Amino acid sequence: DASSVLGKRWKDTAETVVIGGGCVGVSLAYHLAKGGMKDVVLLEKSDLTAGSTWHAAGLTTYYHPGINLKKVHYDSIKLYESLEAETGQAVGFHQPGSVRIASTAARVDEMKYQMTRTHWHVTPQYFIGPEKVHELFPLLNIDKVLAGLYTPGDGHIDPYSLTMALAAGARMYGAQIYNPAPVTALNPTADGKWDVQTPHGTIRANRIVNATGFWAREVGKMIGFEHPTIPVHHQYVVTATVPEVKALKKELAVIRDLEGSYYLRQERDGLLFGPYEKMEKMVLQDSWVRDGVPPGFGKELFESDLDRIMEHVEMAMEMIPVLKKADIINVVSGPITYTPDLLPMVGPHQGVRNYWTAIGFGYGVIHAGGIGKFLSDWIRNGEPPYDLIECDPNRYGKWTDVPFMCAKARESYGFNNVVGYPKEERFAGRPTSRTSGVYELLKDKASMGFHAGWEQPHWFYKPGDDSGYKPSFRRTNWFKPVGRECKLVMEKVGVIDLTPFGKFIVKGKDSHKLLDRLFANTMPKVGLTNISHMLTPTGRVFAEVTITQLAPGEFLLITGSGSEGHDLRWIEAEAADGGYDVDIRNVTEDLGVLGIAGPNSRKVLQKLTDEDMSDAGFKFLHCKSIQLAGVPVRAIRISYTGELGWELYIDQKNMAAVYQAMMKAGKDEGIDNFGTYAMSSLRLEKGFRGWGAEMNCDTNPLEAGLDYFIKLNKPADFIGKAALQEIKAKGLKRKLSYITLDTDDIDPEGNETIWHNGEV
Repeated sequence: DASSVLGKRWKDTAETVVIGGGCVGVSLAYHLAKGGMKDVVLLEKSDLTAGSTWHAAGLTTYYHPGINLKKVHYDSIKLYESLEAETGQAVGFHQPGSVRIASTAARVDEMKYQMTRTHWHVTPQYFIGPEKVHELFPLLNIDKVLAGLYTPGDGHIDPYSLTMALAAGARMYGAQIYNPAPVTALNPTADGKWDVQTPHGTIRANRIVNATGFWAREVGKMIGFEHPTIPVHHQYVVTATVPEVKALKKELAVIRDLEGSYYLRQERDGLLFGPYEKMEKMVLQDSWVRDGVPPGFGKELFESDLDRIMEHVEMAMEMIPVLKKADIINVVSGPITYTPDLLPMVGPHQGVRNYWTAIGFGYGVIHAGGIGKFLSDWIRNGEPPYDLIECDPNRYGKWTDVPFMCAKARESYGFNNVVGYPKEERFAGRPTSRTSGVYELLKDKASMGFHAGWEQPHWFYKPGDDSGYKPSFRRTNWFKPVGRECKLVMEKVGVIDLTPFGKFIVKGKDSHKLLDRLFANTMPKVGLTNISHMLTPTGRVFAEVTITQLAPGEFLLITGSGSEGHDLRWIEAEAADGGYDVDIRNVTEDLGVLGIAGPNSRKVLQKLTDEDMSDAGFKFLHCKSIQLAGVPVRAIRISYTGELGWELYIDQKNMAAVYQAMMKAGKDEGIDNFGTYAMSSLRLEKGFRGWGAEMNCDTNPLEAGLDYFIKLNKPADFIGKAALQEIKAKGLKRKLSYITLDTDDIDPEGNETIWHNGEV
């Protein structure tokens, strides 16, 4: 009988079932219940905190190099500060502040770069000199310190106490927590709900959330997903009492010695430090990926291995000399979960209805509070409270296979404390199965970038260029070559591989009706193309898509490479929830795309086809099926460069033939390759907006200057229409504008603070 095992009555229906009782799952249950959701059930297979939570070092920081995740960190810390007063449960929260230590010139540059983006953000952050660093951490060998990045309010919390306080809060607001209650099967129902099976009975849930830490793959497999999460071994070391620490009047700030690749904090009267070893030394628990997590594993640890982290221990002793005499009393080696890029997978999952994930947390303690709030807001309000696309679970796909995941998890762990350059590329696990039809022709001629699994040229080499990947906070080896490519496209003609675009075909009886509901623009007529935006219910820009009506009721949708799964899920969810009779196909991998642009582009194409390519014969934003060098091609007259140009959609297998024919035909016109860096520069100069840069889920289309594409007077009641009418009536508070900067060798990368008369 369930009630005698669980000590409470079994519920057989729920609004939301959260699977997993670590700090992330419990935080979500707390936030949903506190937000007013009536039927929230959390299922934990053994004890709350079993898995990665109970043995975590519990570090908390406001700092994150990205602007979106800073919000998550901020919400977590603000919650942890008030949780004890709210629930009556102590959480052991210490806030001595933390310092990231720069001991090389590149680190100092990185800190200055981060400071350019800080002041418009809620989180205080200071660039400090060695004296101030020493004041915050008097036991440091200051000879090695050039500067520090100081965030007051940082510190550490006891993960077990935190989880128990969140659980007490969740129960206080009406959530049910059942344990031991392992999930044995997940079955979708025809109306989009889930039957969640446990030994105690089945719960019919409106939605389910997978928050199962390193069991995430096993729960995913119950419904046919191979989530790219893998357990890694992380070790930290705890010392006995250190007399110099015991003698201190106030708690030491937490330090992160970035060159030494470890964190170190005070633990009672001793010290605790945890290194991230290099990728060749770190250990993956890949047998769990192959064979599953051993049954019954929960509050166990791995065998510790001090040899593996010895070089970091030595660097720590150099930096904090009192460590040399300290006795080690404990080495904790436990599993934490990694995704290929070390960011969690947070949100609704494409391919099934009402299945959400909150998995892949390498830093679950600092993310738990903020992610619980973020997901709870999204679940309750039908849209994310702010842009967090970098954590979208749908950024991965079939191309994310186990060898790729293992190579990337190794790299990500080893790179935990590398310098965070703008335009960073990481090369492990590449290329994936996603290579375009011209990849083999281009791979040795260009610096390649990684976009949603694809390899895409960033810029091309010429004899005499300083080639290769050389990141910097200043102008680097690509600056002049990219200028050359911009000139090429503006004066002659260039060709670019645009295959990574997300591409969908939507057709069927209700296709027009569905798209009219999803998009704020009117639908293009057959043979025409337009730019359309999907908005959220509160009128923010969820996606920008190029739509072409190929044949009556058959539409081709094109979106950016990073938005493929993000946009497809939104479209599929509306189609399913609204009961539309449509067929939606993802053709991203079937179609190659070549862009040709520049004043000579028409001449080059005309040599290869009988179709009239003149302005009168092939108008702007028109689409035609043509033969190019004898190959069937779908040509759309559009170019993100702002120059005369076409996008050519070709079967992958024919792509190389079309590319080679264009390069041959364009010799006299000065044809050459260009990459995405030049494309970005050209589109900015033209004033074309980019989703994810000038607009996203944090902006409405009117303030982003997209009025031309928003048809508030169209008959269809598109998502976000009412909200936008209200925004328009009230008047805008801000407007996207262009500024030109005079600079020598440091260029803005985005999200920098703009000052006016000493004010942000």
